[in-house]
Amino acid sequence: MAVDGTLLNALPKMLWALWIDNEHRAAKLHLEFDILKTAPVNAIITDGNANEKTVLRNLLSRDKLYVLDAGYSEYKLFQGIIDAGSSFVGRLRDNAIWEAIEDRPLSDKDKKAGVQKDMVVRLGCKGKQDDLTTNVRVIEVFHKGDSSRPRKSRVSSKKAFRTTETDYIFYIVTSLMDTPAEIIALIYRYRWQIELFFRWFKCVLGCKHLLSLSENGVSIQVYCALIASMLITLWTGCKPNKRTFEMLCLYFMGWANDEELAQHIKKLREAEEKKKAF
Repeated sequence: MAVDGTLLNALPKMLWALWIDNEHRAAKLHLEFDILKTAPVNAIITDGNANEKTVLRNLLSRDKLYVLDAGYSEYKLFQGIIDAGSSFVGRLRDNAIWEAIEDRPLSDKDKKAGVQKDMVVRLGCKGKQDDLTTNVRVIEVFHKGDSSRPRKSRVSSKKAFRTTETDYIFYIVTSLMDTPAEIIALIYRYRWQIELFFRWFKCVLGCKHLLSLSENGVSIQVYCALIASMLITLWTGCKPNKRTFEMLCLYFMGWANDEELAQHIKKLREAEEKKKAF
């Protein structure tokens, strides 16, 4: 389960949507996203200033693998996930401190995946070690970027600086002690699926523009969009895309017939089968 939040721009008159100041309001969608099924599992709407870690802490359940970005890097939250009977793979902040207990050897597959170190550690300084009492793994990964496409400098909604370098090193922390390091790196890579879903949610499903001023109204709009997305996935058996959404809109407006819709879905499924075969 990838977990993250995204801001939905709101009007100044939406007093409940607290964010930066009176002129900059926003609602926040907190989403729990099944990476394997590419489908949302749980969603909560709050004001833009709501703490994402607190929201996740109230949603924790058993037998899940939570995949988290650096905004969720809190030792008490990691311990809460373990206490709930689940596991986590998350990104550490660059200033994280740990006490190394064991350096694990790397396989050729690990090195090919960009893994540079695999360590068992006690996370946190002495004042924070009681927040996470269980030993965890820290995996150092080198990311090789595309130098022809430099990254823009910006501040995220979590006020965390993002590097402009295309090549950089980042650290992954996990409670999975027996899973190969290359698989841990792959799991974190697939966290990007929730970011792609946010783009689909805002740009294609139209939730970049809110239709209501109240919190309940915004929640209804968000839930309707999530249900529509899930129905498209169930109907076509494939990940939703812009062309499929357009075809369904044309069909419901009477501008496309049953045969044209069936042909589109057939081509969509054939393309999906080719991807799986590859």
